[in-house]
Amino acid sequence: MVFMAILCVIVLAALVLVEGVSPKHSTMSRFELERRRKLGDKAAIAASKRGELLIDVVSLQHALAALLLVIFVVLGVVTFGWLIGVILAVIVALEIGALARVPFLNRRAQALYMRHESALLHLVEKHARAFRLIRRVSTPPLRAQLDSREELLYLVNQSGNLLSSDEKKLIKHGMEFDRKTVEEIMTPRGVIDSINKKELLGPLVLDDLHKTGHSRFPVTDGDIDHVVGMLHIHDLFTLDTKRSTTTEKAMEARVFYIRQDQTLQHVLAAFIRTHHHLFIVVNEYRETVGIVSLEDVTEALLGRKIIDEFDTHDDLRQVAMRNPRDNNQPEVYENA
Repeated sequence: MVFMAILCVIVLAALVLVEGVSPKHSTMSRFELERRRKLGDKAAIAASKRGELLIDVVSLQHALAALLLVIFVVLGVVTFGWLIGVILAVIVALEIGALARVPFLNRRAQALYMRHESALLHLVEKHARAFRLIRRVSTPPLRAQLDSREELLYLVNQSGNLLSSDEKKLIKHGMEFDRKTVEEIMTPRGVIDSINKKELLGPLVLDDLHKTGHSRFPVTDGDIDHVVGMLHIHDLFTLDTKRSTTTEKAMEARVFYIRQDQTLQHVLAAFIRTHHHLFIVVNEYRETVGIVSLEDVTEALLGRKIIDEFDTHDDLRQVAMRNPRDNNQPEVYENA
């Protein structure tokens, strides 16, 4: 009985050593190793070959651990009887992982493995067919994979100097592009600069239009909810200011509308299809709620502001929130 108990202890110690081994895989992903291997990187070729052999080493580790556990159960039952043997087997099966992670035991197991890793890898390579059979009946290590968009964004943020700040912004905004709507990036109704179709395009009007810093202006028939055309400022440079010309004669009659709840992917496709650079944004009641330009969509995709000669405000939505035109501000009469 003493001899059998000693055998149980020896098998348990071997099981702890086997469970405590953690083969060190390359810090590079399989994709990166394969990419560098194709480029002829000798270190990557060696690391890739070692990684393939480690799969069989881990498979052997799992198979050996399972075999040692079975032997321990049999020895426990023979030595201590069914009841005590089964109880010991259950305890060992549940706690062997925690026992193998004890720092002292873990270091000893890892040191022992590292001393013999080269010989073990050589053995695996020499008897590849036999070890492939072991791989089939044991659990190989899981391949790294991404399970969510959030995980990918986290990896982008943790990439350090591998990606520049502009590249990180491009990736993140590109992934969010199809989730954003026109309403999130449009220039709000409250700060739209428009012009009435009956306005005479004299020197003073042209000067006022130029000072706004915009290149296109919605042309209205009464109010902003009735847009009848688009006035391009570059078309005004050829006008003869000595002759009276109305906005209606100089404007482009084509007007394109888009719903505020449409995605940016949809509006970008519409810009490309129509070869137009400015859309009137409407709500479900066909009321004008803003305007959106190709530049707005491009900025949302790139994640940064495009500065050109026509920019006068950093954020027109903030301007709208300040209500510079006092829209819908009723007069307040004090009691006499």
